[in-house]
Amino acid sequence: MKTIDVQTLQQKIAAGEVLNLVDVREPSEHSDFNIGGILLPLGEIRVGDTETIEHLKDAEIFLYCRSGNRSGQAAMVLESLGFTNVVNVTGGMLSWREHFDQ
Repeated sequence: MKTIDVQTLQQKIAAGEVLNLVDVREPSEHSDFNIGGILLPLGEIRVGDTETIEHLKDAEIFLYCRSGNRSGQAAMVLESLGFTNVVNVTGGMLSWREHFDQ
């Protein structure tokens, strides 16, 4: 599984790179704070409900959650479902807020 830290991800965003961001947290967490990703909770991924991101099966997808744990689990499941280029954002939104929230 590939990983990226929040600092490197933020640099990519700041550089204007077009990224496929997927938030695997719960809806309440996503509505509280997110960095623009598509919401697809881990529970949905676990049951194979990936229709919203099927078009990204061979694209680079950056998965994030609160701490990096759920996104790591989601990465493993997506890889088992044939997604070829998933990246876990280590540290998740906790780390993002620590480094970039004002």
